[in-house]
Amino acid sequence: MSCYFRHIKDIFEFAGIDITPKNKKDIDRAIHELVEVEYKQCSPTWKALKAEIASQEGGRQAFAKKLKAKLNI
Repeated sequence: MSCYFRHIKDIFEFAGIDITPKNKKDIDRAIHELVEVEYKQCSPTWKALKAEIASQEGGRQAFAKKLKAKLNI
């Protein structure tokens, strides 16, 4: 789970998301849903996440906003 979290710390920071042991799983599920990859599929999720970021105007910040909205933060 969340093998890609270390690569997207800036996304969490931009969104104002503090990763804790309590919320890590929920955040991971939200990311999977946003990139439309079945939960617990780490490598395909990371690949889809990189593609999602690259395809959006605003890239990482745009994804951070989507994640923040998904988590209702």
